[in-house]
Amino acid sequence: MKREKFLSAFLISLLMAVPTGACAQAWTDIDDPGPWQPLKGIHYGAEAQVSVSGGGQTPLWLNANKYGLSSLEETNGYLRAHAIRPLATDSIRRVGVGYGLDLVAPYHYTSKVVVQQAFAELRWLHGVLSVGSKQYPMELKNQTLSTGSQTLGINARPVPQVRLALPDYWILPFGRGWLRIKGHVAYGKMTDQNWQHDFTQQQSKYADNVLYHSKAGYLKIGNEDRFYPLSLEMGLEMATTFGGTAYMSDGNGGLTPVTGGTSLKDFWRAFMPGGADVVEEGTVYQNAEGNQLGSWVARLNYDADTWRFALYADKFFEDHSSMLQLDYDGYGTGEEWNVNKKRKYFIYDFKDWLLGGELNFKYNRWVRDIVVEFIYSKYQSGPIYHDHSPGNSVHVAGWDNFYNHYIYTGWQHWGQVIGNPLYRSPINNSNGEIYIENNRFKAWHLGLGGQPAENISYRALATWQVGYGTYEKPYTHRRHDVSFLLEATWRLNKNWQVKGAYAMDFGHLLGENYGGQITVGYEL
Repeated sequence: MKREKFLSAFLISLLMAVPTGACAQAWTDIDDPGPWQPLKGIHYGAEAQVSVSGGGQTPLWLNANKYGLSSLEETNGYLRAHAIRPLATDSIRRVGVGYGLDLVAPYHYTSKVVVQQAFAELRWLHGVLSVGSKQYPMELKNQTLSTGSQTLGINARPVPQVRLALPDYWILPFGRGWLRIKGHVAYGKMTDQNWQHDFTQQQSKYADNVLYHSKAGYLKIGNEDRFYPLSLEMGLEMATTFGGTAYMSDGNGGLTPVTGGTSLKDFWRAFMPGGADVVEEGTVYQNAEGNQLGSWVARLNYDADTWRFALYADKFFEDHSSMLQLDYDGYGTGEEWNVNKKRKYFIYDFKDWLLGGELNFKYNRWVRDIVVEFIYSKYQSGPIYHDHSPGNSVHVAGWDNFYNHYIYTGWQHWGQVIGNPLYRSPINNSNGEIYIENNRFKAWHLGLGGQPAENISYRALATWQVGYGTYEKPYTHRRHDVSFLLEATWRLNKNWQVKGAYAMDFGHLLGENYGGQITVGYEL
């Protein structure tokens, strides 16, 4: 993070107040909804999964984007049971209650017991307060065919949190029905410190009791009630890890503890980035407190009678310069070397993107959905970071080092990146370092999905990637990788389903891996 603060003030009015108007989709107000029965409407389910692989580890698409419920071990599996009462059970009421417990007994995972979800939710009108661990879907992307969001993805285990949200688009009281908003703000705590101790053997950087913050706001321009096919969705997603105690290298082979702040001021600086990291307090050069990151996201939709099409973008950033695509460079000289003297800015190139297209044929069985994505993350504001000094007033703030942080263990939880899994997760590292080894890459991705029969569906994923390592630790040669997945689901009846998948990796980023996976599930 660089010294200046982020510009996120526009989210405050959206996220700190819950709309109470009657024009939205989250509930239906009727005169007599009947007696409230909070112990009814519970969905029960059980699931068993077995994965067997060869080549060294589980292939990418058998492991990624499963909310962290996966393992790299060649033989792994789990037994899973859940009881969940969705908020939608009380959809006709002004007040709704939801809760759930989702437990896993894993085999060859990073822990012996996994509490995948444990949460309670309270909805009043359109606003929802959630407490606990819950799997939240990605926004503006296909949940099963996309590579994943770059900030708030579905690749890592859920973080226990307190979350205030407007989960569905709410029609603004002005704009004649053409403007809608949704979003959330959340604070929580990471739960992977024991895993970090085991993985690093406390010989390389790790962090304990780290706090978590995320927020997002989305604006939709369009009017579904007017049968107008075009709509535009735009948003900002931001997240932070802060507080806790990080153990960072002291430069002599040892580790130095650095304790982050946990006061109300620190919680506010997580929401509205500012202040300085603990090791920089009182110095000239200061970063915004904590590990700050985020994405600008947008999606343009066209909804016809028999098909839908969308173009979308996800612009990731790690600091103010890549967020705004410019940085201040107008400092003085001599005694005024640290004084703003000129209206001069350094403008960065628009290079780092996830760009995608999604086509849906509403009534086609064999090919129902097609997703194509291109990801480029090589630039990261450029390969040079030079802060102005008494002898040189030039300021160039590059070398952003996506998903990594010099104090904290980066944008990961339980060894899996929280964002897009094409950033190589630390759990892949064999040297015991929690570090995203490959964050500079470009990739093409294709996803197909269909339902050739009423009780049979499938998806197919194919990804080509070339990696360059990081600016800090570049690969000596470019490393290529191809990963693919073919998965089919057979619904035996309304309660039982069987899912089978086969996947492979080819190349030098993840190795030569191949494997199969069988999942049997029951819902009641």
